[in-house]
Amino acid sequence: MAVADEGNDREVRYFGTVANRPEALHAALKKIAQGGFELCVCYESGPCGFVIYRYLRKVGIDCTVISPSTMPRHASDRIKTDRRDAQMLARLLRAGELVAVWVPDEAHEAIRDVVRARRQAKTDLSAAKAALKSFLLRHDRRFTGKSIWGKSYWNWLAELTFAFPHQQFVFEEYKRRIHDLEACCERLEDVLAEAVSGWTLAPIVEALQALRGVKLIAAVTLVAEIGDLHRFTSPKQLMAWLGLVPAEHSTGKSIRRGEITRTGNAAARTMLIESAWHYRFPAREGLALRRRNTAIAHEINAIAWKAQVRLCAKFRRLAAAGKPTVKVVTAVARELAGFIWDIARQTPVVTSEVRG
Repeated sequence: MAVADEGNDREVRYFGTVANRPEALHAALKKIAQGGFELCVCYESGPCGFVIYRYLRKVGIDCTVISPSTMPRHASDRIKTDRRDAQMLARLLRAGELVAVWVPDEAHEAIRDVVRARRQAKTDLSAAKAALKSFLLRHDRRFTGKSIWGKSYWNWLAELTFAFPHQQFVFEEYKRRIHDLEACCERLEDVLAEAVSGWTLAPIVEALQALRGVKLIAAVTLVAEIGDLHRFTSPKQLMAWLGLVPAEHSTGKSIRRGEITRTGNAAARTMLIESAWHYRFPAREGLALRRRNTAIAHEINAIAWKAQVRLCAKFRRLAAAGKPTVKVVTAVARELAGFIWDIARQTPVVTSEVRG
């Protein structure tokens, strides 16, 4: 911990190391506040979550959580210690140079935990399938059908046998792991659907499903990872937060733009990219999309149809111009974020506390 007294000419004092326990932290802050000083506390976000933030707010102390990526660092600064970091944080907080992150409430964080657990299970499932395919490839067992992981594929797997009993056991364990992970994903999806029904941001989740390529899982992931969409005053802010805007290094008359910045939340950006692939086909409302739109307001459906017409045309136009497919999808995802912002702005909800 470090302390910066009010006034830019005052020295930043190093207080020391405090145990990460509520009573130890509270005692240290009471000691710092002796004499009637008003405290403003900040710390960098990390794997420990927002426990400290919620505790300090509960005891009436103003607290701000900042992103480590927004911390200014000199290229020549090759020394990093806890002491120097604490003093730098205190100095920048006093100067008003820190940017706070949005802190979710406990209900929002619970939804986010389920979303991330499902995403981890999906990642493990992909790895398990890849391991089984590698095992089969090593033993020259090749499926001649077209639909991999379909019913015919599993029937083919059920008929395979191997020369050694322990080798057969490994094969059966690979299959069993895939079935277990598939069941885990289904359970998590059921829990997620149940949890969203009583969530304060459920109206936005429902409204976003009017968009093509955005079903329940995609909508919940976007809202859970981005947070309160109302805190963005323009779609450009949301696009920049998602890291979908190009990096730039310009000076004078020279303008140089590179690949996207990839800042912000990677899970939300990935989900947008996956949704953007659906716009490579001509604009149309399929049966599943019409069923989802039945309970959604007419104004939201109008925005979703406008998005589909515009983004499908943009995909075809950029592809016809010879742009690489990856860049086309990224450009469509960036513009899709703007329509998501517009839909959220048209959807009234009881918002949670917003920081940053």
